[in-house]
Amino acid sequence: MIQRRALLGAAAAAPLLPAAAGAQDSWPNGPVRLVCPFAAGGPTDVMARLLADALSAELNQRFMVENRTGSGVVVGTEAVAKAPKDGSTFLYSTVAHSVLRPLFATLPFDPVRDFQPVALVGVIPMLLMVNKEVPAENLRELVQMFQRDPGKYNYGSSGNGGAVHLATELFLHQAGGLKVNHVPYRGSAPAMPDLLNGNLVMMLNVASDGVASVQRGATRGLAISSAKRMPQLPDVPTFNESGLPGYEAYTWHMLFAPAGTPAPIVRRLNQAANKVMGDERMRRRVDEMTMEPRSDTTPDSAAQWLAAEMAKWEPLVRAANITSN
Repeated sequence: MIQRRALLGAAAAAPLLPAAAGAQDSWPNGPVRLVCPFAAGGPTDVMARLLADALSAELNQRFMVENRTGSGVVVGTEAVAKAPKDGSTFLYSTVAHSVLRPLFATLPFDPVRDFQPVALVGVIPMLLMVNKEVPAENLRELVQMFQRDPGKYNYGSSGNGGAVHLATELFLHQAGGLKVNHVPYRGSAPAMPDLLNGNLVMMLNVASDGVASVQRGATRGLAISSAKRMPQLPDVPTFNESGLPGYEAYTWHMLFAPAGTPAPIVRRLNQAANKVMGDERMRRRVDEMTMEPRSDTTPDSAAQWLAAEMAKWEPLVRAANITSN
């Protein structure tokens, strides 16, 4: 009887193996949406479109970027959480995904349970810039300046709860709880004029948005938030070299699938994303955006990255009482 049941179980399971393989072999069998919960023309949207074009060529099917904005990244993220689980819709998001729970009192989805990380696409470091008239010549002197006059100076960000805001608060916290006033803007670009004219003393901006101003001498770069120096700014030291060991902060880009998307589809998209991000032409393009491309991630390693980022940022958001408003 036991042997008979085992044979029947094996017979019942056998058809599932070709079906699972078929899901990967036949996908994508129609256009695929990459929902980007950020405005068109911004750095996340630009990278999403580069990836969509490369995936279209690699998988012989059209990948389309759809910008769905509103309530931070909630509207676009919710659209993917509620999308069909058939491989027709994916989310292209950033570090903002890791702080949704503490930023919003209620959410129409769960950032972990309702999503399957597919691939970590790349990471972009943050660049600490100061107005060129600031007397501090390095990070230690800047910290000392803030310590002498708590609450006197202002820093700018791209908005409450964004990567720039989070990275700056982490710096202020790790540097001893420095008191510097936060001035949020609607994006990094509107903040730059105030950094240049001195209304802001400091901005820890996404490197892609700050390299040019440092290179032409409009601002001064004091530290980079990656583990090693940037080729574009070889004279700017890391935070670790500047006396703040262990500080690292990135805005990262990741592909997510709605939870329940068949594993073979997730694996195939992961493999395709790794392949196109490892292509030399793509690497040259993203280097212009100061992105460090990732071409060796798995769905599991992407999930582990997300978990580590949530463990890093969620307590900071709560401790600093950062809200989405």
